Amino acid sequence: MKGRGCWETASVRSFCSSGCLNKFKKDDSGDDEDGTASPADKSELHDTIKKLSLKLDDLSTCNELVAKHGVALQRSLSELDGLRIPCESGEKLKAVSERATLFRITSNAMINACRDFLELAETHSRKWQRALQYEQEQRIHLEETIEQLAKQHNSLERAFRSAPGRAANPTKSFSEGSLLTTKGEDSEEDEDTEYFDAMEDSTSFITVITEPKEDSRKAEGGTTGSVEWTSDNVLDSTSLVPQGPPKVKRRVRIPDKPNYSLNLWSIMKNCIGRELSKIPMPVNFNEPLSMLQRLTEDLEYHHLLDKAVHCTSSMEQMCLVAAFSVSSYSTTVHRIAKPFNPMLGETFELDRLDDMGLRSLCEQVSHHPPSAAHYVFSKHGWSLWQEITISSKFRGKYLSIMPLGSIHLEFQASGNHYVWRKSTSTVHNIIVGKLWIDQTGDVEIVNHKTKDRCQLKFLPYSYFSKEVARKVTGVVSDSQGKAHYVLSGSWDEQMECAKIVQSSPSSPSLDGKQKTVYQTLPAKLMWKKYPLPDNAENMYYFSELALTLNEHEEGVAPTDSRLRPDQRLMEKGHWDEANTEKQRLEEKQRVNRRRRLEACSRGCGAEEAEKEAEVYVPLWFEKRLDPVTGETACVYKGGYWEAKEKQDWHMCPNIF
Repeated sequence: MKGRGCWETASVRSFCSSGCLNKFKKDDSGDDEDGTASPADKSELHDTIKKLSLKLDDLSTCNELVAKHGVALQRSLSELDGLRIPCESGEKLKAVSERATLFRITSNAMINACRDFLELAETHSRKWQRALQYEQEQRIHLEETIEQLAKQHNSLERAFRSAPGRAANPTKSFSEGSLLTTKGEDSEEDEDTEYFDAMEDSTSFITVITEPKEDSRKAEGGTTGSVEWTSDNVLDSTSLVPQGPPKVKRRVRIPDKPNYSLNLWSIMKNCIGRELSKIPMPVNFNEPLSMLQRLTEDLEYHHLLDKAVHCTSSMEQMCLVAAFSVSSYSTTVHRIAKPFNPMLGETFELDRLDDMGLRSLCEQVSHHPPSAAHYVFSKHGWSLWQEITISSKFRGKYLSIMPLGSIHLEFQASGNHYVWRKSTSTVHNIIVGKLWIDQTGDVEIVNHKTKDRCQLKFLPYSYFSKEVARKVTGVVSDSQGKAHYVLSGSWDEQMECAKIVQSSPSSPSLDGKQKTVYQTLPAKLMWKKYPLPDNAENMYYFSELALTLNEHEEGVAPTDSRLRPDQRLMEKGHWDEANTEKQRLEEKQRVNRRRRLEACSRGCGAEEAEKEAEVYVPLWFEKRLDPVTGETACVYKGGYWEAKEKQDWHMCPNIF
């Protein structure tokens, strides 16, 4: 009996020591990351089955030996039973014989169970291989189908553009509150877009053009008599582009964007519903500019505000301010990459008094939620300030970016103080198709001195709409609600304004809605987008100003975005090194936050300490109550340009 126990132990050890059973359990767990059966995996599976077969042969041999020796044992016991032995000894021999029979039966059962296990393993391995092969073929088929659909969609759009019945050069006119402009092939309509239903009531007014007359100002519904609608009017399109070469030669190109492939869905699938600023992203999704630099880019068409300084009419000035607010979106039409999230305390200066006549300073004043304060001073007689908090959500198919906060603009000579907010930006086709961006929503610009208002409407893009793509419309009204100007255009190309000489209600439509009909003078171009530099498609679609923002400059603060190492590495095309450096900077920022939390926890409770740790005291801005909006915002407190002149940066934190 001792021999039987040793044989069982040896058999089990021999079977388990091969590692085959553990290996097969591991294969059965379903934790295959690749999802496809590679040749190496198939070879390993065949080796495992082969080892199992060999072990089964060993067990079969052992079974034969057990059966042979069991028969011999029973024969010996039968012979002993035939001898004359005491009755008590005969009963013991009978018990030994029964145990030997049970041992043989148990051994046979074990052999049969092992044989069934091997057959089951072979059957399921073939099923798994077929299933994995099927999934691999389906994935390849799906990728080919999506690519074919995208090509067919693109060819249909091109065929639609070149259709004979479509006007090639529609004349510029105002109709249904829109400015009809031509769009060539450079508009690059989207290959795979998410379309909205056509908006039947996209505008609340209709415009009719009339020829200018000498007594047009006396017509019913005319604007203020101080406005002269002549060729030398300040709203005319002359001098749209600043004259004269810049005094300092700026760079006109950056290294081309490398062609790195990246599986977007593998990163974004775990980000649905989360705040975008809290998601660690590789630089592959970025452009080599920070959010502070993108905010400074709004000043590209600063000459609109320089012209607005000379307006004698607040209505005219409002038109130019509205055009300036729309122009800030013109660079975003192709810019679907994400700017770098600034580090807490990071700054960016734009000292361009010589050529642009202004000085601009941005500082990241909060990290969660991300918030940046901005102040601009122009020697031409205006100043602009804002605190923008970016709220963004990833919704699976699209990404919504909601800038929160007010933008203030003040003209020193007239005292006119304008306030407005930014529209919502939406990035479509995050997972499948060509990425494209749209601006939507209503923007109200208010002159808090005169109570004049401008209502701007950014219409969502619709493939089936008759309206021009990326359309913007607006009406400028005085404090009494009387309309004086109609604005129309597109946020990616140009804006025009037309003076209203008469207004009247239209006939009710079938649904009972009634629009206002504005009789206007011919429209005048206020703003037109600058052409992009050559090779812009390989330089992140940067404008001429954007190309200069990250150019190295001497004398800037040690917290300036130009000195950020991961951003600089990305600009040079070293993306792997940039990702490593980005992780280092983010970890350094987390360590600094933990230190602030530990310092605050010594004097107060855990919950209060966490709140205190989130509070950062800006270096160049301070919180003040805005008397106009009633909101608390960061306002420039001074001292930066004086510190730059002295090159005294001892107060700046070490964030890089």
